[in-house]
Amino acid sequence: MIEILRRMLRSPQGALGLVIVGLILLVVIVGPAFAPYDPEKMAPLMRYKPPSAQFWLGTDQYGRDILSRLLHGARATVLLAVLATALGTLVGAVVGTVSAFLGGRSDEAIMRTVDAIMSIPSLLLALLIVNLLGKSSLNALFAIALAFAPGMARVTRSVALSVRKQDYVNAAIARGESAAFIVGREMLPNVIAPIIVEMTIRVAFAVMLFATLSFLGLGAQPPASEWGLMVSEARRFMHLSPWMILWPSLAVALVAIGFNLLGDGLRDVLNPRS
Repeated sequence: MIEILRRMLRSPQGALGLVIVGLILLVVIVGPAFAPYDPEKMAPLMRYKPPSAQFWLGTDQYGRDILSRLLHGARATVLLAVLATALGTLVGAVVGTVSAFLGGRSDEAIMRTVDAIMSIPSLLLALLIVNLLGKSSLNALFAIALAFAPGMARVTRSVALSVRKQDYVNAAIARGESAAFIVGREMLPNVIAPIIVEMTIRVAFAVMLFATLSFLGLGAQPPASEWGLMVSEARRFMHLSPWMILWPSLAVALVAIGFNLLGDGLRDVLNPRS
């Protein structure tokens, strides 16, 4: 682990990704404690205030402090995106590994089903699922997880096919071990490196998907301080206070860039050819 961290720090994009993601995680963990105001407190006399010494990032249409809402909204945006990506990765990794282990017609049937689902764009699939389940952050989490699972299954299967041919897997089969044991104990631990890289990159897409669903009114609901919802509410007041839409948009972009850089750095570090 220490060696991986050292190699990451020697990579410009890996080091920058670590710094950005580290700062983001710090905001997620301790950000709300440093919020200068209550993110839900309305002050009609303070509406549309520009950035100043009192309100560092200005106020919104209800007089709420934008900085405080961003700090509180980090948990709702980043944490849910990470959880959705982790859930989708877990489901996809299990499906892909089982498919590679079974082989033959079972593998063919599973992969053709995965290909059919992957033919639907992730955003459209997430929209369909949220419309079926209802509008909420939790339903958006499940929708994004299900939208990511087929792609993760495809990535995992491509790696698991080579693991399936290894001697330790054949030895487990010869010992009469169960399929669940072979998949869970012999194959999954040996395909985890590319899964981690893919998962890290997909967190960036999950953040943008969450923001998009909230922007469309299908994710977080008012008065939540989720960043996509903040952008959606601010678009009507761009002519009065452009900073209302600027700061949450920059926050979403920064998270996406940070996780993309981190994923690229991990890919270079974990690549056996590098």
